[in-house]
Amino acid sequence: MLHNIDTENIEARGEAMAKAVTACVHCGFCLPACPTYQELGSEMDSPRGRILLMKSVLEGELQPDQAAEHIDRCLGCVACVTHCPSGVEYGDLISSYRDHMRQTGNRPWSLRDWLAGQTLPYRTRFRLAVTVGRLTRPLQRLVPKSLRPMLELVPDSLPEREELPEYTPAVGRRRGQVALLAGCAQQVIAPDINASAIRVLSRCGYDVVVPQGQGCCGALSWHTGNGPAAQRFASRLAKTIPSDIDCFVTTAAGCGSAIAEYSLLMEGHADKDAAARLAAKTKDISVFLAELDELPEIPALRRPLKFAYQDACHLAHAQGVRRPPRALLEAIPGLQIAELRDRDTCCGSAGTYNIEQPEIAKNLGRRKAEDIVATGASAVVTGNIGCLVQIEKHLNSLTDRVAVLHTVQVLDRAIREILN
Repeated sequence: MLHNIDTENIEARGEAMAKAVTACVHCGFCLPACPTYQELGSEMDSPRGRILLMKSVLEGELQPDQAAEHIDRCLGCVACVTHCPSGVEYGDLISSYRDHMRQTGNRPWSLRDWLAGQTLPYRTRFRLAVTVGRLTRPLQRLVPKSLRPMLELVPDSLPEREELPEYTPAVGRRRGQVALLAGCAQQVIAPDINASAIRVLSRCGYDVVVPQGQGCCGALSWHTGNGPAAQRFASRLAKTIPSDIDCFVTTAAGCGSAIAEYSLLMEGHADKDAAARLAAKTKDISVFLAELDELPEIPALRRPLKFAYQDACHLAHAQGVRRPPRALLEAIPGLQIAELRDRDTCCGSAGTYNIEQPEIAKNLGRRKAEDIVATGASAVVTGNIGCLVQIEKHLNSLTDRVAVLHTVQVLDRAIREILN
């Protein structure tokens, strides 16, 4: 029996934790799939090891701080779920456990919490933080060691501010209306992703609405264990997105994954039903486009190109989306898709993980970049902003000949004949 799961606001998550813990038969199929086990070779840094640790803490046999180091090393990539023959919902377990530890006062405040809750979800604050980071980077040696990994991720420059239009009409035959998640960090770092999404959706015959004031979806807070903050973000989003849409489209795998978990996250909250309805209408843009009976005409490339495709963990593992983005890329005449040698392993981004666990993240990022270069591709394509930033950082240390693009950017450029 699991103890310390008796408060009303975490009762449902306690049930999710108990279900995940008892489903694990410790078979070991998760071990080769786990990035931290690959890196560290430690049983306690594997999914089944962490499940035993969490079980021991929840049953009062182990103090939370005795397990914290190993739990914090988990990327939350849920590759273990893909390879688990017993169907253990490890994603539900790790997020719920982290939230439980916070609510019971056993999870101390960290830099990750500041980033996930107070900075990244707010575009103005995030832009200001990047600006300060760029100014501080020359003085890196004077900065506390714990902050240096964050400075290393600061981009050399940011695109100009780009406000998305609230309404973009369909081009040609109108099929319906969709809403687009603008996101937070992505709209600061790579606003062209959403701009590309709007152009492609419009060309496919859909009116596109981008409701103002929608804010963060709560992914960063939920995946780092701050349930109350994630609930506030989810509640706001559910109230902002109109109900008369055909689909709520996301362009970031982490966001789509978090929205899919709204039923668990919002258990007991007044806006649970509204959040669940929104989740039911949510699809990654690759899924939405791949399900259409036809796409806009895509001209053949002026010269053949080879691009590598990188599976974002929260798309491939958390949402089970692998084929749709590949199908869209294959629809471009003259584009060859190269597969990575170790496509199932995380790149090391994982939200704010590359700041909290820089050494593990650096090893994973470097390995991913080397795999990409080995394909001989001129670009790598993925479906999550965190992956884009992490991969670009490590690719830049190896070569300047590989572009890093989102799936919808490639499709948009191909349609407009500006891909070459």
